[in-house]
Amino acid sequence: MEERFSGVVLRRKDDGYDARPTLGEIGLNHFAPYLMNRLMSRWNANMADELKELDISTTKMRALAVLSVSTSVTINELSIFAVTEQSTMSRTLDSLEAQGYIRRQPRPEDMRIRDVSITEEGRAAFEKLWPTMYDLLLQMFDGVEEAEYRAFIGTLHKVLHNIRRHEI
Repeated sequence: MEERFSGVVLRRKDDGYDARPTLGEIGLNHFAPYLMNRLMSRWNANMADELKELDISTTKMRALAVLSVSTSVTINELSIFAVTEQSTMSRTLDSLEAQGYIRRQPRPEDMRIRDVSITEEGRAAFEKLWPTMYDLLLQMFDGVEEAEYRAFIGTLHKVLHNIRRHEI
């Protein structure tokens, strides 16, 4: 499926365009949401295969990844960062806590809010996951130069800002 779209995809009225192109005109290989879905689907499938060997789920891996670079977050913040429903995150945290990988503590100023932090055991578990995550990143970006990667990340941040539902 190799479409060759040479027109303008981002037709904005401010730029003098009246009509939207059709998906058929753009083609799937030039429609960014489709490509992003394919990328993340493949990434998740590759990660799931690797995580099976370590007996950990993708949701647990995401939670540990976020917690490995955070001092402490709430369950709500963690579900946003880990791109997971809060109910799923709560069940995941139950399991991670039972494994000794995380700690949940109520905030002294508001006992309804629980702060989640990673334990040394959780950090050690994540350190076993990180090489796989990084190697898959390198595989995904094979042939991409550092400057291209940085430009891509910059573009992703702009898009994320445009669609952001949460302040974090």
